[in-house]
Amino acid sequence: MKRIVILLVLSLGAVLSNECINECSLPDPTSENSVMQSMVEMVLKNAQIVCTDVFQRGDIATCPEGTTPTSCSCGSGCGSWDVRSDTTCHCQCHRIDWTSARCCKVAAKKK
Repeated sequence: MKRIVILLVLSLGAVLSNECINECSLPDPTSENSVMQSMVEMVLKNAQIVCTDVFQRGDIATCPEGTTPTSCSCGSGCGSWDVRSDTTCHCQCHRIDWTSARCCKVAAKKK
C-alpha cells in the first residue's frame, strides 16, 4: 500500500511539473525591465520631493499633515529617537529641550 501511494505521489508530481513547465513559463525579463524603467522615468519626470523642517520645544516634533519624518534631531546631546504614528519624531532621552524633524512628501511638479 505504501509503495502505491509513493508511486502515485511521484507520478502526480511529474505530471504537475511538466504542465507547469509548459504553461507557467515566465515572460521575457528584459521586456518587463524596460516597461518598469519607462514607468519609473515617467513618475520621476512628473514628481518632486518637497521637504520642510519642524522645530519644537520638548521631546516631540510633529510633521504637518501629508508629510512624513525622514530624519529627527534631538537637543541636549541626545541621539536616541523614534518615529511615532508615521508623523512624529520622539526623542527618547530625559529632559530634552528641543526636537526637530525633517518632514517630506512626494508631490506633482508645478508646471
